[in-house]
Amino acid sequence: MALRVSKAELPAELSESLVNQLGEVPEPVEVVWHSPKVATSNLEFSAKLAEWDAVDASLKSFAHMAVAAQVGCGWCLDVGYFQARHQNLDLAKASQVPRWRESEVFTPLERDVLEYAEAMTDTPPTVTDELYAGLLDRLGPAAMVELTAYIAFVNMATRNNTANGITSQGFSDACEIPPAARPGPAGATPAA
Repeated sequence: MALRVSKAELPAELSESLVNQLGEVPEPVEVVWHSPKVATSNLEFSAKLAEWDAVDASLKSFAHMAVAAQVGCGWCLDVGYFQARHQNLDLAKASQVPRWRESEVFTPLERDVLEYAEAMTDTPPTVTDELYAGLLDRLGPAAMVELTAYIAFVNMATRNNTANGITSQGFSDACEIPPAARPGPAGATPAA
């Protein structure tokens, strides 16, 4: 898939800052910069999300990657895996997120968070009272509100990237363990 809108030129200071953080300028920022107000709001909210700390970073990372795998946002899977590496999260687990149902590396809590992320991503959402209550009981109200808002934001970002034609940028190439492919429907070849 090719970008559906060209990259916009970013201010030099922003470009330098992003290169210092990630090694290169993320394509989603370049594409969305056609509307600096939208891009700036997105960057500011993303920075605020990074400050949230009621939920374990690995749970949020896994949730992000589960949404990305379900929506088909290669860029988010790519950068999510790269960020997991730089946050010293369990890369063996992170690599298995796209096929978490078949993998045996996840704890019951991690599985429920992955299921919750997918249920929130379904259209219409398929979150059950039982799943929500089980997570609420284990995480507490503050963490549950944070996790829900985080997954909602990730849904917006993944869908935005996918609709704009943004694909993997190669961030995860630096990681030791490649992410697993998400299984396809019965009888279909799994997507990468």
